[in-house]
Amino acid sequence: MISTWRKRRAARLAGKRRLESEMGDIEVTIPNHFRCPISLELMKDPVTMSSGITYDRESIEKWIEAGNVTCPVTNRVLRTLDPIPNHTIRKMIQDWCVANSSYGIERIPTPRTPVSSEEALEIHFKIKTACKRGDQIGCQNLAAKIKALAKESERNKSCLVATGTAGVLSYAFEEFSKASFEENVAVLDEILSCLAVLLHHDKATNCPGSDASIDRIVLFLKSEDLSARRNAVLVLKELVPILEYRKVDMLLEIEGAMEALFKLIKAPICHAATKASLMVIYHMVTSPSPSNAKIIAKFVDLGLVSLLLEMLVDAERSLCEKALAVLDGICGSDQGREEAYNHALTIPVLVRKIHRVSDLAMKFSVSILFKLCMNEKRENGGVLVEAIQRNAFEKLLVLLQVGCDERTKEKATQLLRVLNVYRSSVDCIDSVDFKNVKRPF
Repeated sequence: MISTWRKRRAARLAGKRRLESEMGDIEVTIPNHFRCPISLELMKDPVTMSSGITYDRESIEKWIEAGNVTCPVTNRVLRTLDPIPNHTIRKMIQDWCVANSSYGIERIPTPRTPVSSEEALEIHFKIKTACKRGDQIGCQNLAAKIKALAKESERNKSCLVATGTAGVLSYAFEEFSKASFEENVAVLDEILSCLAVLLHHDKATNCPGSDASIDRIVLFLKSEDLSARRNAVLVLKELVPILEYRKVDMLLEIEGAMEALFKLIKAPICHAATKASLMVIYHMVTSPSPSNAKIIAKFVDLGLVSLLLEMLVDAERSLCEKALAVLDGICGSDQGREEAYNHALTIPVLVRKIHRVSDLAMKFSVSILFKLCMNEKRENGGVLVEAIQRNAFEKLLVLLQVGCDERTKEKATQLLRVLNVYRSSVDCIDSVDFKNVKRPF
């Protein structure tokens, strides 16, 4: 029995290979009415515009997003920019794909209908109603539905952002934050994960900014759930830049908040969370808040300066820029500079980053060097001498020749004047040579 089955299977495979070899040189021609007039490719999601012409949804949406209001084929002004799914053409294309499957053509999947503005507004109404009733499960299910729609396609996400979904979710988060955290943890977690998806695309001030909301976000930030920590810091990244000074100071007052941000850098869970944490810290250390000095002192005591310098040795571009931005903010204080003076990697890393990463990294590197060198009080020159040894003088000269913004040029010029005092008595070494630099580990 098994032997017979194997023979039949072998015969089928042999027949399939023979058919493939016979058809190997045959080209399948796609019918013209199955091609998108814009991309000239087989349509995967055919939609018809008010002009009566059918296009692939992705192509016509890009055309409209570019600011066009006319039909690409007829050049007539479109009465409405809303595309209508053409199910008839889509089914014909699917049937054609199945009929030509032997030529290696795969059947296009049936696309899901994108969310409309009316559907989004209906969900908004239901969320607000659930909040007024205190319906945790109902609101949780609606938030999960929004998250699923946002992840389904970029078009859905754009529609949800345009209709103000983030603002409605922020309202719901604030409402459920008023009650016990333990009672509402599930619905708050779902809303937070949804906000983490939408707020990155919604630049309006739609974040949950009440004291109770910030407190709940920090509780998620301190939790053991990695997903909750990631969502919390992504929301904080959008929230902190628009907060009042008093509310930024809340992060200093809430127990464990700053430690949780530091932990995301020291023990990364993902690149997005690490970068978001650096952005939150940057806004905190550069805030003109009365508690700014205390915030910087707290991060310095946690060991952030040493951690940033170790990270900068081999960090990728985006991470490097953010780490330098934070270090620049910290070096604006006496305690931050003192910590940087005492670290062996400070000058070698900063000098190396002047020309090796990006214009933004160069700007922050020069700014940090400026703060350190201009505030150097040791008689032996300290960081000034080390900067010359690491070829900082030559790199700053090249910087002025290549060009940079006026503020950076001004700092570079002042640095050259200060460094020139010690230049004649100092031997230079290669700035990329870290062999003789003692690391604190």
